[in-house]
Amino acid sequence: MSRLERVVVVGAGLAGLRAAERLRELGFNGELVIIGDEATPPYHRPALSKQLLTGAMKPVDLMLPAYREIGAKWRLDTSVQYLVPQKRTLRLPGGEDLTYDGLVIATGMEARRIPGVPYHDPRVLGLRTMQDALGIERAVSAGRGPVAIVGGGFTGCEIACSLRHLNREVTIVARGPNLLGNVLGPQLGEWMTSMHRHHDVDLALETSVRHWVPRPDGIELHLSDGTFMLAACAIVAAGTVPATTWLRGSGLPLDDGVVCEATCHVVGAEDVVAAGDVAQWPNLRFDDKPRRIEHWLNAVEMGRAAAESLLAGRSAARPFTPMPRFWTEQFGVRIQAAGVPKLGTETISLGTPREGNGTVVGYVADGRLMGVIGLDSPGAVLTWTETVMRHNPAPGERRAPAEPTPIPAAAMASRAPNRNRATGRHQLPTRRVPSVAKPALAPAF
Repeated sequence: MSRLERVVVVGAGLAGLRAAERLRELGFNGELVIIGDEATPPYHRPALSKQLLTGAMKPVDLMLPAYREIGAKWRLDTSVQYLVPQKRTLRLPGGEDLTYDGLVIATGMEARRIPGVPYHDPRVLGLRTMQDALGIERAVSAGRGPVAIVGGGFTGCEIACSLRHLNREVTIVARGPNLLGNVLGPQLGEWMTSMHRHHDVDLALETSVRHWVPRPDGIELHLSDGTFMLAACAIVAAGTVPATTWLRGSGLPLDDGVVCEATCHVVGAEDVVAAGDVAQWPNLRFDDKPRRIEHWLNAVEMGRAAAESLLAGRSAARPFTPMPRFWTEQFGVRIQAAGVPKLGTETISLGTPREGNGTVVGYVADGRLMGVIGLDSPGAVLTWTETVMRHNPAPGERRAPAEPTPIPAAAMASRAPNRNRATGRHQLPTRRVPSVAKPALAPAF
């Protein structure tokens, strides 16, 4: 690639910040501009539904430090209106045009808007930004009535945990038969559902909100099963969508995100890369199908990889082939995952080299371990992550031999962790998860 004199990073979040750092680490000494639509500098977004909501941290505690001086021009509280890649130009508010030699797209996600929801009511809120979290904190503090959470994904479950920590009544309304089943699989989804019930979270599953009725004393939700509830406030956590509205009409390929090549280069754009939640790319470690990965560590790693690819140019850039990893904690249980569990066609209970505590579930397809999820099992997850890597090598890496399989036969025979043989139900602990693997190493998540 020819010499870059100005690189613009659109997106002042984690991926954008790490991309900017990596550009400077690699010797880029030109002009660096970072544009963000929030007025706040980069901050720790996962803490919004946890430490910030419970009061354990204040907004200032969430600010992300730059690991090195990046010398960037920050354009915060600024929304890019559109992109003209043929002219390497970004249109900013007020008719300002900003040209670039290299562009990093790192705009992340935005909350999905659900038709019929009275978003204009201050007691109906979403959670994506720090201002959203502060709004939820105010709404929850304003009354002592029940709080309704619409959505049974990670965000909804984490908010429920935080509110129960504050001793608030909580109801989760979700379309699925269990919590997080579409992410963790039905077996762990059942276990997660039982754990939330155990901690007095009211669940309205396999249902949805048909009508929203604002009242002076709260928000009345009419559910599809014929019941209704009155909530002091309602939090809509019904998923997210890639923040790509500003790219419509640019000619760049958009399909559930910005479509990229394996090197993070946006398809059809020599001088544009993308990183983080907004980017859809093929991780050749698993297959050649473009996907998005919405995890904290991926934003870090992909931001850095995108910067490397931008400076190297398309012809010299290397494919970005990470081992995806993420974690969350709910009601004191640490949930860790590695690989791409959703690629598995069956789930199995995995043993580990050591006896002790821990529960690890494997996700298998055609004899390959595609991913693992562990409950309070950091060492076991580390061990099985190495197996996932051997089964799914990046281009140029050596693939593990098909025989003997590292997945034990006893694990292949099991289909559900922590099942009580007498009742056929999943057992629920009072504090910790009953396990089969003792943590042997510090967690790498």
